Amino acid sequence: MKKALSSLVAIVLVFMIFLTGCGNLIGASTESEQRKDGRVQIDFWSFWGSETRRPVIEKIVDDFNKSQDKIFVKYTFIPFGDIWTKELAAVAAGNPPDVVISDLGKLKHRAQKNQVENLGPYVKNDPSIKDRFLPQAWEAVLYNNEPYALPFNLDTYMLFYNKDLFKEAGLDPDKPPKTWDEALEYSHKLDKKNGNKYERIGFYPLWDAGPDIWMVNADGEPYFDKNDKSMIADPENAEALKWIKKFNEKYGLNTIDAFKGEFGQKQSEPFISQKVAMYVKNTTFYTQIRDYGKGMNFGVAPLPERKPGSGHYSWSSGFVAEIPKGSKHVKEAYEFIKYLTDVEAQTYWGAKLFDNVANKHANDKILAQLSGEAKMVYQAAVDNLKLSVMQNMPIKAPDYDKFINPELDQALRGSKPPEKALQDAQAAVLKQMAGQ
Repeated sequence: MKKALSSLVAIVLVFMIFLTGCGNLIGASTESEQRKDGRVQIDFWSFWGSETRRPVIEKIVDDFNKSQDKIFVKYTFIPFGDIWTKELAAVAAGNPPDVVISDLGKLKHRAQKNQVENLGPYVKNDPSIKDRFLPQAWEAVLYNNEPYALPFNLDTYMLFYNKDLFKEAGLDPDKPPKTWDEALEYSHKLDKKNGNKYERIGFYPLWDAGPDIWMVNADGEPYFDKNDKSMIADPENAEALKWIKKFNEKYGLNTIDAFKGEFGQKQSEPFISQKVAMYVKNTTFYTQIRDYGKGMNFGVAPLPERKPGSGHYSWSSGFVAEIPKGSKHVKEAYEFIKYLTDVEAQTYWGAKLFDNVANKHANDKILAQLSGEAKMVYQAAVDNLKLSVMQNMPIKAPDYDKFINPELDQALRGSKPPEKALQDAQAAVLKQMAGQ
């Protein structure tokens, strides 16, 4: 009996500690109804807590609070790995925060699950708001033709290349590879070996870029169209896998794995340390070159296309500002996310962090503040966003990648023909979508 009582007391104590320590993260603060200045307090969560990003978002919040006297925003940082789990728990508990920065890719799934507020009624009274955004960014926040968030930022992948190494290899430093065949040809010329060991690899397409990026690049089509029709097994996707396999066969998987194992950060980052001559990265990578690759002679270009005329398509995703379902202050939260995505806040964010924002007018203002290499890269990124494709997540298969990625791995390691791997992946995803 004493043992059972002790166990019960322990459970109660643990539960009380949990509530005391985590209460503010499970739901929104109760202070919103207690402000003496009469303002409505809204709780804003994001994962921006680094020494570079946190001061920027806190400045934007502070500017908003000073810009009017009706609403006060309280900012809370929650680590990237925890924020959305805690948000969903708070929504389920009926006491969510009022604004959360969430990933764009799964927004439609959250909308379908009724986990976020429909902003349609607010946008209808503010019809010009969609005109501030890049078209593909606005399209991405629509579910059943209704907006469920406002776009915040986007990314795009491009080819960075070392101009000095191009000269060393006898290549024109102003002419990066235009096609997949040229990329493979250039890689041979840019390789550097000491005996049987590679000291430098000219190009490997899967370092910091997944095969899904190259399958989008192949024909400008994601895995699924806007109606959730699967295009996983399209023949162009098989071509992409076959092309990547050529690099695996050229270098050998052991060399690729061993080479990657030596990669570091900052000055030791492989492109900056000149261990790799061409590299596919998100364009914010420029900030690492700027900070750790002083004097580096580099260029940036669209991804090489599958064949002449097929298109230099890239892959894109990003983050949105959304209002979780059950917010007690939806009207005030909407006013804040309008501010977050308007020109002033977006210009400040993008200029400080060299980040492509969803507000197209802000991108123009950011460009006007830049010069030299920074302006060159940012302009290239803005132009590349026109070629960038958003991955549509099927409502009935939000975890589709767990069926696709193992098949891609088998294809790239040579244990299954690419066509067969893609057919098997598509069959597995369609089975899940059918509820089987």
